[in-house]
Amino acid sequence: MTPYPNMLKEWRKRRRMSQLDLAVEAEVSARHISFLETGRSKPSPDMILHLSEVMELPVDTRNQMMRAEGFAPRYAATPFDDSTMAPIRDAVDWTLKRHDPYPGMVLDRLWSVVKLNEGAQRLFAPLGLSEGQSLLDLLAHPMMPSVVENWPEVAHHMMLRLRAESANVGGMPELDAAAQALASQANSRSDAALGPTVPTVYRFGNQRLSLFGTIAHFSTVTDETLDDLKIELFFPADAESAAILATLSGKPQS
Repeated sequence: MTPYPNMLKEWRKRRRMSQLDLAVEAEVSARHISFLETGRSKPSPDMILHLSEVMELPVDTRNQMMRAEGFAPRYAATPFDDSTMAPIRDAVDWTLKRHDPYPGMVLDRLWSVVKLNEGAQRLFAPLGLSEGQSLLDLLAHPMMPSVVENWPEVAHHMMLRLRAESANVGGMPELDAAAQALASQANSRSDAALGPTVPTVYRFGNQRLSLFGTIAHFSTVTDETLDDLKIELFFPADAESAAILATLSGKPQS
């Protein structure tokens, strides 16, 4: 297990904070931060959590820091199907159901699909993606350049997102490897006119479906499982795509 002083120093640097920056934000002395990083001072559980909150560290990292100093972890890792998660599951189901006929999904930290709404099932089933599978595997599939019309641009932005998510949690080999695999296919097309967002443009036969996405995270999280989850909702980027999604669902277009 990595010693706490090393973890504190490494995360402070990842957050681009000096010892003085962290001390000011945490309202402690820079001398105390220095002593914690050299091991001359031992942190209390409250100090570990306080500094973690100031640096906005992932919940599982806060638990790792507690364990490194011999303290019990503060945050639970409750299975998503546990009874205490019922209100969370209800909120997720409410969101995904009402987003239909537009696609929506829930992903965990490793981009494994936790849940798909009906719109997402219709979109991704032909691509072989279902609940329990990894979106990273789909991104690495050789068919993507033929299915996604603007794949080089999409690959570029997905690569940047993977790198950012990995960096935010201190590095994840799975995300880093997926980003590296996309790098050879990525093209930002800096010479192209940029719109407000880069949609993903799917081609299925004669149908052209252009979608952009939004990502939602749970707030005030005190559980490792919820800290890892994100809800991704896709919207049509043009009227034609909205009409196609409505037709596929058999529901009238709103």
